[in-house]
Amino acid sequence: MNGGYELFVRGQDAPLIWDTILSEGARMGIIPCCFSVLDMLRVESYLLFYPYDNSQMYPFEDQSPGDSLWELGLDFTVSPGKVGFRGAEEHLRLKGRERFKIFGLLVDANGPVDAGDVVMAGDRKAGVVTCPCFSKLTGKSMAIARLGVEYAKQGTKLRIDGKNVKASAIAHTITFDDPEKKKRTAAG
Repeated sequence: MNGGYELFVRGQDAPLIWDTILSEGARMGIIPCCFSVLDMLRVESYLLFYPYDNSQMYPFEDQSPGDSLWELGLDFTVSPGKVGFRGAEEHLRLKGRERFKIFGLLVDANGPVDAGDVVMAGDRKAGVVTCPCFSKLTGKSMAIARLGVEYAKQGTKLRIDGKNVKASAIAHTITFDDPEKKKRTAAG
């Protein structure tokens, strides 16, 4: 079974619980993992983190930080026609005025690119990588990126112009693997 769990315990109980889970779970394949594993899940399943995917982390050259739900792909969090909540007027005003879109990248590389790598389309800056990974599920290098709206279309040819990696890429819808989330469903 592939799964992840969070346990909230008293600090003094944590070492015993940790050691017990690892020793009892070893025969079931339970192993410890580091926080960067969450980045793989983020990329494969389209989980955004503030501020890492927002303009607070990678600011615009000529604008102050701040992103709309439309840009982040989170407009589904507000029911259509809903009004009367803090920010409702601004939310509705910004529809259709997106400066960027959160979108995926499939990269022609044998490992991950770096967060902050520039995404290019020809000789124009098309965006920035916000969360890269090399997926063990798909065997591919992929990333979440903030792309200019005109580049955030399935199959758009792009390239990564990073400090450590220079590679071709294509814009790709997220989720990369298991878009209907059938693989990672707990039973019982």
